[in-house]
Amino acid sequence: MARVLGEYERHLVNERNLSQHSVRAYLGDVAGMLEHARRLGMVSVEEIDLRTLRSWLAQLQSRGKSRATVARRASAVRVFTTWLARTGRTPTDAGALLLSPKLAKTLPSVLRVEEASDLIGAATARAQDGSPVGLRDVAILELLYATGVRVGELVGLDVDDVDRERRVVRVLGKGRKERSVPFGLPAARAVEQWLREGRPAVATEASGPALLLGARGGRIDPRVVRDMVHRRLAEVPGAPDMGPHGLRHTAATHLLEGGADLRTVQELLGHSSLSTTQLYTHVSTDRLRAAYRQAHPRA
Repeated sequence: MARVLGEYERHLVNERNLSQHSVRAYLGDVAGMLEHARRLGMVSVEEIDLRTLRSWLAQLQSRGKSRATVARRASAVRVFTTWLARTGRTPTDAGALLLSPKLAKTLPSVLRVEEASDLIGAATARAQDGSPVGLRDVAILELLYATGVRVGELVGLDVDDVDRERRVVRVLGKGRKERSVPFGLPAARAVEQWLREGRPAVATEASGPALLLGARGGRIDPRVVRDMVHRRLAEVPGAPDMGPHGLRHTAATHLLEGGADLRTVQELLGHSSLSTTQLYTHVSTDRLRAAYRQAHPRA
């Protein structure tokens, strides 16, 4: 089983071109299932059947894992068993009939336009002292809201990925798919000030080409970005608590509310499926309905 897991890791890295984070997540879920099979006395992946997988999921649920976690792990194992069958390592796909728990459909929290403006305005005011970290944080918030990029995509940006003249950023997304995303003048100004005044103050030989740097000069860690977004949002009265992905949701929602079509938003966000982007139409409709109920005398 350990040998097969190693071969699966090479498949994820070399053939599917997944990020390190995605590879770790897949391997962790599959390794948990294989350990469960081993405790049941199995020594080969050929012995794994649907009953084994169901007992593994039941164990996860009995240990208090959330429905979302169980569903994610079931999905990861289905991908694994499909690979086993496709490559001839097992005679059948044991996970083909494995069901996941149904999840309640919840809409993501998003900021109102005024809240997004207040968030960036407060960060800009803090950066008036010219501190490198303050200038960097403004650039981060402007880019997250302007482009809707994922936090992993943001921290992976190099200086040369930003075309400051055309105001376009080149993003390497999931599956190592590259896309170009435009950004507006406020984000351009923030990035320009960071590159002119902030980045040189903290850059070291270890900085390399990274666009955004941590306090010690290395490429910024996603956790630093998440913590900063949470802290800054806590300072905005009435704003929901969210991380960088919440700003991605906010960007998509505001684009649709401003008249952008679904296909455009799909391309900007790097969604492989239009159904993923359609989630934001529900967010916009709910906000419209709430505004109607509040404003119309006969709502």
